Amino acid sequence: MVLLIHHPISPYSRKIRMLMSEKRMLFVLKEEEPWNLSSDVFKLNPAGSLPIFLFDGNIIAGNYAITEFLEEVNYDIRLLPKDPKQRAEVRRLTEWFDDKFYREVYRNIVAEKVIRRFEQGKAPDSRILKIGLNNLAFHMAYIDWLTERRNYLGGEEFSLADVTAAAHLSIIDYLGDIAWDGYKNAKIWYSKIKSRPSFKDILKDNIRGILPAKHYANLDF
Repeated sequence: MVLLIHHPISPYSRKIRMLMSEKRMLFVLKEEEPWNLSSDVFKLNPAGSLPIFLFDGNIIAGNYAITEFLEEVNYDIRLLPKDPKQRAEVRRLTEWFDDKFYREVYRNIVAEKVIRRFEQGKAPDSRILKIGLNNLAFHMAYIDWLTERRNYLGGEEFSLADVTAAAHLSIIDYLGDIAWDGYKNAKIWYSKIKSRPSFKDILKDNIRGILPAKHYANLDF
Protein backbone atom coordinates (compact mmCIF):
# COMPACT_ATOMS: atom_id res chain seq x y z
CA MET A 1 0.00 0.00 0.00
CA VAL A 2 1.15 3.52 -0.79
CA LEU A 3 0.34 6.10 1.89
CA LEU A 4 0.83 9.85 1.51
CA ILE A 5 0.78 12.00 4.63
CA HIS A 6 -0.32 15.40 3.42
CA HIS A 7 -2.46 18.49 3.91
CA PRO A 8 -4.43 20.41 1.26
CA ILE A 9 -2.86 23.72 2.33
CA SER A 10 0.54 22.36 1.31
CA PRO A 11 1.39 23.00 -2.37
CA TYR A 12 4.02 20.27 -2.21
CA SER A 13 1.38 17.79 -1.02
CA ARG A 14 -0.91 18.79 -3.88
CA LYS A 15 1.96 18.43 -6.32
CA ILE A 16 2.76 14.86 -5.24
CA ARG A 17 -0.91 13.86 -5.23
CA MET A 18 -1.31 15.13 -8.77
CA LEU A 19 1.95 13.53 -9.86
CA MET A 20 0.89 10.12 -8.50
CA SER A 21 -2.47 10.42 -10.21
CA GLU A 22 -0.81 11.30 -13.52
CA LYS A 23 1.26 8.15 -13.13
CA ARG A 24 -1.92 6.18 -12.37
CA MET A 25 -0.83 5.07 -8.94
CA LEU A 26 -3.23 3.90 -6.27
CA PHE A 27 -2.65 5.56 -2.91
CA VAL A 28 -4.24 6.36 0.42
CA LEU A 29 -4.17 9.80 2.03
CA LYS A 30 -3.67 10.68 5.67
CA GLU A 31 -4.11 14.33 6.63
CA GLU A 32 -1.90 16.18 9.11
CA GLU A 33 -2.35 19.85 9.95
CA PRO A 34 0.97 21.70 9.45
CA TRP A 35 0.29 23.90 12.49
CA ASN A 36 -0.48 20.90 14.72
CA LEU A 37 1.75 18.06 13.56
CA SER A 38 1.64 14.81 15.53
CA SER A 39 4.77 13.25 16.99
CA ASP A 40 4.46 10.50 14.36
CA VAL A 41 5.32 13.01 11.63
CA PHE A 42 8.62 13.91 13.29
CA LYS A 43 9.45 10.23 13.73
CA LEU A 44 8.98 9.72 9.99
CA ASN A 45 10.54 13.03 8.96
CA PRO A 46 12.67 14.92 11.51
CA ALA A 47 12.28 18.05 9.36
CA GLY A 48 8.59 18.08 10.23
CA SER A 49 7.53 18.91 6.69
CA LEU A 50 4.89 17.50 4.35
CA PRO A 51 4.37 15.43 2.31
CA ILE A 52 5.71 12.06 3.46
CA PHE A 53 5.53 9.07 1.12
CA LEU A 54 5.36 5.56 2.60
CA PHE A 55 5.38 2.26 0.71
CA ASP A 56 6.36 -1.32 1.59
CA GLY A 57 8.02 -0.20 4.82
CA ASN A 58 10.00 2.54 3.07
CA ILE A 59 9.83 6.25 3.87
CA ILE A 60 10.59 9.10 1.48
CA ALA A 61 10.19 12.60 2.87
CA GLY A 62 10.19 15.90 1.06
CA ASN A 63 8.86 17.24 -2.19
CA TYR A 64 12.06 16.93 -4.24
CA ALA A 65 12.98 13.41 -3.13
CA ILE A 66 9.46 12.08 -3.73
CA THR A 67 9.21 13.78 -7.12
CA GLU A 68 12.51 12.33 -8.33
CA PHE A 69 11.63 8.87 -7.01
CA LEU A 70 8.25 8.81 -8.75
CA GLU A 71 9.77 9.97 -12.03
CA GLU A 72 12.55 7.40 -11.86
CA VAL A 73 10.42 4.37 -11.01
CA ASN A 74 7.78 5.02 -13.66
CA TYR A 75 9.24 5.69 -17.09
CA ASP A 76 6.04 4.68 -18.88
CA ILE A 77 4.48 8.03 -18.03
CA ARG A 78 7.14 10.73 -18.12
CA LEU A 79 6.63 14.25 -16.84
CA LEU A 80 10.20 15.28 -17.62
CA PRO A 81 10.99 15.55 -21.36
CA LYS A 82 13.59 13.26 -22.94
CA ASP A 83 15.36 16.16 -24.64
CA PRO A 84 18.00 17.63 -22.26
CA LYS A 85 17.25 21.26 -23.18
CA GLN A 86 13.52 20.84 -22.74
CA ARG A 87 14.10 18.93 -19.49
CA ALA A 88 16.25 21.78 -18.20
CA GLU A 89 13.48 24.28 -18.95
CA VAL A 90 10.89 22.16 -17.15
CA ARG A 91 13.20 21.86 -14.15
CA ARG A 92 13.83 25.62 -14.20
CA LEU A 93 10.10 26.34 -14.03
CA THR A 94 9.55 23.65 -11.41
CA GLU A 95 12.13 25.35 -9.22
CA TRP A 96 10.57 28.75 -10.02
CA PHE A 97 7.27 27.75 -8.45
CA ASP A 98 8.61 25.55 -5.67
CA ASP A 99 11.03 28.26 -4.55
CA LYS A 100 10.36 31.74 -5.93
CA PHE A 101 6.56 31.57 -6.08
CA TYR A 102 6.45 29.89 -2.67
CA ARG A 103 8.60 32.58 -1.06
CA GLU A 104 7.06 35.58 -2.77
CA VAL A 105 3.40 34.58 -2.94
CA TYR A 106 2.50 31.61 -0.75
CA ARG A 107 4.29 32.84 2.36
CA ASN A 108 2.77 36.29 2.06
CA ILE A 109 -0.81 35.22 1.25
CA VAL A 110 -1.54 31.66 2.39
CA ALA A 111 0.71 31.73 5.43
CA GLU A 112 -0.90 35.02 6.49
CA LYS A 113 -4.53 34.12 5.76
CA VAL A 114 -4.53 30.51 6.90
CA ILE A 115 -1.51 29.32 8.84
CA ARG A 116 -1.21 32.50 10.96
CA ARG A 117 -4.89 32.15 11.85
CA PHE A 118 -4.64 28.53 13.03
CA GLU A 119 -1.14 28.66 14.44
CA GLN A 120 -1.31 32.00 16.24
CA GLY A 121 -5.01 32.85 16.30
CA LYS A 122 -4.26 36.20 14.66
CA ALA A 123 -5.72 38.10 11.71
CA PRO A 124 -3.50 38.50 8.64
CA ASP A 125 -1.15 41.48 8.44
CA SER A 126 -2.52 43.69 5.65
CA ARG A 127 0.95 44.97 4.76
CA ILE A 128 2.25 41.45 4.16
CA LEU A 129 -0.87 40.54 2.19
CA LYS A 130 -0.35 43.55 -0.06
CA ILE A 131 3.21 42.44 -0.78
CA GLY A 132 1.96 38.95 -1.61
CA LEU A 133 -0.75 40.22 -3.95
CA ASN A 134 1.70 42.52 -5.74
CA ASN A 135 4.06 39.58 -6.17
CA LEU A 136 1.18 37.42 -7.40
CA ALA A 137 0.44 39.94 -10.16
CA PHE A 138 4.03 39.66 -11.37
CA HIS A 139 3.89 35.86 -11.41
CA MET A 140 0.52 35.79 -13.17
CA ALA A 141 1.85 38.13 -15.85
CA TYR A 142 4.79 35.77 -16.36
CA ILE A 143 2.50 32.74 -16.64
CA ASP A 144 0.36 34.68 -19.11
CA TRP A 145 3.46 35.52 -21.15
CA LEU A 146 4.61 31.89 -21.20
CA THR A 147 1.22 30.49 -22.16
CA GLU A 148 0.83 33.00 -24.97
CA ARG A 149 3.90 31.43 -26.57
CA ARG A 150 3.55 27.78 -25.54
CA ASN A 151 0.86 25.15 -25.28
CA TYR A 152 1.96 24.38 -21.73
CA LEU A 153 4.34 26.13 -19.35
CA GLY A 154 7.46 24.16 -20.23
CA GLY A 155 6.75 23.70 -23.93
CA GLU A 156 4.24 21.98 -26.17
CA GLU A 157 3.69 18.97 -23.89
CA PHE A 158 2.23 18.72 -20.40
CA SER A 159 5.02 18.32 -17.85
CA LEU A 160 6.14 18.52 -14.25
CA ALA A 161 6.24 22.32 -14.61
CA ASP A 162 2.46 22.37 -15.12
CA VAL A 163 1.88 20.04 -12.17
CA THR A 164 4.02 22.20 -9.90
CA ALA A 165 2.53 25.52 -10.98
CA ALA A 166 -1.04 24.23 -10.71
CA ALA A 167 -0.38 22.84 -7.24
CA HIS A 168 0.74 26.26 -6.00
CA LEU A 169 -1.86 28.30 -7.90
CA SER A 170 -4.75 26.10 -6.83
CA ILE A 171 -4.32 27.11 -3.18
CA ILE A 172 -4.27 30.80 -4.07
CA ASP A 173 -7.31 30.20 -6.27
CA TYR A 174 -9.07 28.39 -3.41
CA LEU A 175 -8.77 31.62 -1.43
CA GLY A 176 -10.13 33.63 -4.37
CA ASP A 177 -7.09 35.86 -4.81
CA ILE A 178 -6.44 35.39 -8.54
CA ALA A 179 -8.06 37.88 -10.94
CA TRP A 180 -8.20 35.43 -13.84
CA ASP A 181 -9.97 37.79 -16.24
CA GLY A 182 -6.83 39.88 -16.40
CA TYR A 183 -4.75 36.95 -17.66
CA LYS A 184 -6.49 35.44 -20.69
CA ASN A 185 -3.75 33.01 -21.72
CA ALA A 186 -3.07 31.86 -18.17
CA LYS A 187 -6.79 31.28 -17.69
CA ILE A 188 -6.99 29.07 -20.79
CA TRP A 189 -3.96 27.10 -19.60
CA TYR A 190 -5.38 26.63 -16.10
CA SER A 191 -8.72 25.50 -17.55
CA LYS A 192 -6.86 22.71 -19.35
CA ILE A 193 -5.17 21.69 -16.11
CA LYS A 194 -8.45 21.74 -14.18
CA SER A 195 -9.93 19.38 -16.76
CA ARG A 196 -7.30 16.69 -16.24
CA PRO A 197 -8.43 13.61 -14.26
CA SER A 198 -5.43 14.05 -11.94
CA PHE A 199 -6.80 17.41 -10.82
CA LYS A 200 -10.29 16.17 -9.98
CA ASP A 201 -9.57 15.40 -6.34
CA ILE A 202 -7.66 18.66 -5.90
CA LEU A 203 -10.85 20.51 -6.82
CA LYS A 204 -12.67 18.61 -4.07
CA ASP A 205 -10.24 19.73 -1.38
CA ASN A 206 -11.63 21.38 1.70
CA ILE A 207 -9.58 23.40 4.15
CA ARG A 208 -11.19 23.29 7.56
CA GLY A 209 -12.94 26.54 8.45
CA ILE A 210 -12.33 28.16 5.06
CA LEU A 211 -14.76 27.91 2.16
CA PRO A 212 -13.33 27.85 -1.37
CA ALA A 213 -14.00 30.64 -3.85
CA LYS A 214 -17.27 30.04 -5.72
CA HIS A 215 -15.51 29.36 -9.02
CA TYR A 216 -12.83 27.10 -7.52
CA ALA A 217 -14.21 23.75 -8.70
CA ASN A 218 -15.81 25.03 -11.93
CA LEU A 219 -13.97 23.73 -14.98
CA ASP A 220 -15.00 26.75 -17.03
CA PHE A 221 -14.60 29.28 -14.20
